[in-house]
Amino acid sequence: MVRVRFAPSPTGYLHVGGARTALFNWLYAKKMKGKFILRIEDTDITRSTKESEKLIMDALKWLGLNWDEGPDLGGPYGPYRQSKRKEIYQKYAKKLIEMGKAYYEIYEPGNTEKPIKRTEQFPAEEIKNGYSVVIKFRVPPGTTSFRDLLKGEMVFENRYYDDFIIIKSNGYPTYNFAVVIDDYLMEITHVFRGEDHLSNTPKQIMIYDAFGWKIPEFMHIPLILGQDRSPLSKRHGATSVDHFRKEGTLRDALLNYLAILGWSTEEEIFKVAQKVEEFYPEKISNKGVIFDYKKLEWLSGQHLRKKDVEEVFKEFVEYLLFINEDMNLASDEYSRNVISICREKVNTYKQLLDISRPFFCDDYDYEEAYVEKFLNKEFSKKVLTTAYEYFSQLEDYSIENVEKVLRSIAKELELGTKKVFQTIRGAVTGKLVTPGLFETIHVLGKEKTLKRIKRTVHFMETLAEG
Repeated sequence: MVRVRFAPSPTGYLHVGGARTALFNWLYAKKMKGKFILRIEDTDITRSTKESEKLIMDALKWLGLNWDEGPDLGGPYGPYRQSKRKEIYQKYAKKLIEMGKAYYEIYEPGNTEKPIKRTEQFPAEEIKNGYSVVIKFRVPPGTTSFRDLLKGEMVFENRYYDDFIIIKSNGYPTYNFAVVIDDYLMEITHVFRGEDHLSNTPKQIMIYDAFGWKIPEFMHIPLILGQDRSPLSKRHGATSVDHFRKEGTLRDALLNYLAILGWSTEEEIFKVAQKVEEFYPEKISNKGVIFDYKKLEWLSGQHLRKKDVEEVFKEFVEYLLFINEDMNLASDEYSRNVISICREKVNTYKQLLDISRPFFCDDYDYEEAYVEKFLNKEFSKKVLTTAYEYFSQLEDYSIENVEKVLRSIAKELELGTKKVFQTIRGAVTGKLVTPGLFETIHVLGKEKTLKRIKRTVHFMETLAEG
């Protein structure tokens, strides 16, 4: 059975590069009817935190990249946190010493620059006296090779590697040792990870070879790059999944974008879950790809407009809860109608919140530009009082009827439609950029429209007095 894993270090947020790696592992597990394992690599005890672990797991869950085994679910190969596996690493390090393939290296207390002794005997006396003790792997002569699924045959000269530490003086393993022990014991069959790990692989292969263990299939994926073609980092802009979630990027769009960053597909816009059967690792490009923030936002807009309104409503409510925004969004036809017209103008849930807020909030503010360009003009009050009169008489607030009323106001007052439309638009929403004005008044309906026009007239009178 195919068994793949995603093994983040809980030292910060989930980077979009890490999310893409998790996605490719998840896709392959689903495609091959295998298992996707989450393992927390928290042996860096000074930087690893429970808060970061929760952030990473929450981000993966939000993306829908659910795992089959992990620290929260358990499984037959646990524990799934490296900090809980210390004795396992010690056991296998001692086996290497017994095989003559590793040794203890001893340092004086407070001095880790130069070792004072090497031995294959357990240094009980030195440990008792406070000396620092590490375990080092003995690099064999010759070459180390493996076949990378993307890069082909890789061969490394061992003479370029010094003996390296596998157990640190605090008793915890180094990354290169722990990852081999874990992958072997958890029966990982394929290791898909970023190509920044490529330099670690020869050391890991040496450890596999030392034990005589079967080596998993390796694939090192090119990194996501910034515009300057260096690895994507904070200097290029936001890089965490959490940031894009807070910005209201649709999860389907983020997954879609991460998938096409290096994976060749015929379609550009799709739901990743529907592409499982089409995923082949060999279709991943061996070239670095540049992260385009504008392209991601565009994709988010495409998904927002393609979704069923019910699904958009559900995700929008979820977004409001995530950002702790109390907008009292009612689960009714009005809310769905608002979302339906507002989503045509925006690309993210954050933008949807901004443009839809006036529909759900009667005590909205008036934009400064609206006040300056329209409410301070001589024609404004006449436009609004006429609109109030016309809309009071209107019973059927269909889009067609609303349009007829608005155009008749412009004709009667001999004003351009822009002046009339923008004056009324700002009156009923407080904004100059909204969904279509006919659709806006149609959705607001008679009661809200009249109430808001009246409110704006009162606001104008207050301005004039002040």
